[in-house]
Amino acid sequence: MSVLVGCGKRGGGADASPVRYVKTTKVQAVDYVDRDFAGMSTADDATTLAFKISGQVEGVDVGKGDYVSRGEVLARLDPRDVELQVAADKSQYIKAMSQYERMRRLLDHEAVSLQEYESAEASYVQARSVYENSKELLSQTRLKAPFAGVVERTYVDTYERVQAGQTILRLVNPLSTTVEFTISEKSMWVLSDSTTRYYVVFDNFPDHRFTARLDSYAKTSSDAYGFPVSLKLSKAEVEPFKISPGMTCQVTIRTGEQLKNIVAVPLNAIYAPAEGGTYLWRVMPDDMVERVKVELGDPFGRDMVSVSGAIKAGERVVCAGVYHLQEGDKVRIINR
Repeated sequence: MSVLVGCGKRGGGADASPVRYVKTTKVQAVDYVDRDFAGMSTADDATTLAFKISGQVEGVDVGKGDYVSRGEVLARLDPRDVELQVAADKSQYIKAMSQYERMRRLLDHEAVSLQEYESAEASYVQARSVYENSKELLSQTRLKAPFAGVVERTYVDTYERVQAGQTILRLVNPLSTTVEFTISEKSMWVLSDSTTRYYVVFDNFPDHRFTARLDSYAKTSSDAYGFPVSLKLSKAEVEPFKISPGMTCQVTIRTGEQLKNIVAVPLNAIYAPAEGGTYLWRVMPDDMVERVKVELGDPFGRDMVSVSGAIKAGERVVCAGVYHLQEGDKVRIINR
């Protein structure tokens, strides 16, 4: 059997390159850079409360999630032992005071020596101090809220015996104006730049952007996660949204960098072939592409990266289909 194989040229010739369909974008000038970080609101006021004395818990008057006012009683110790001590100390105080008054009258008539009077005076002062201290201990059998807040957790039950300093409950301020996040060492310099601006968008309120100010940051890192930074929001702006501790958010740091000869493109416009290097495909006026070598800068925003090289703001580059192109290919722009 004989097989005849024929070959011939199609309309455009065997060497004609096919037209590539691509999407393009314009190279953007960089007037400022936005850097995004994951953050979380934290409590402005938070404290763990404990009794200053030991004793048996007579009652815990609040539970998890309860809102309490400043000065409200949160928990109580059985006061009977302290009341007995107060009564005994009061008796000693009254006795010492009576003795001191008698010695003072006798001294006026020179019926006692100065040494005896001074001894009675010292006993009186000591008894008064002990009595006042025991009265203060009696007030410590009532645990009161130092500020208005929400009970985050209780740690003891009624009739449980507790020691002085043992944690009874944790109280937090339900309204948060503090946002914390971590930043890498490479980006630490933006915190000392006077042109830097801070914005916060909470996941629960994606349509509202809060303006923040830098509150504090650590210049050392205790772990490998970065340097902790704290921002403050306006209380008047936060109150209508009832921002509470633990709400997740996105922190945007905007730096007003005037970057000479540096422009920005989407990350998907970068062409990085296997042989190395980073390039852009610039679209020429005749719709042919030219490969341009660029140097990458820092990513910023959601999908942008700064680049430098023989590329200018306003020029059009390919942003979809970059790995299907060759130098001199003819392209058809589908999003012109």
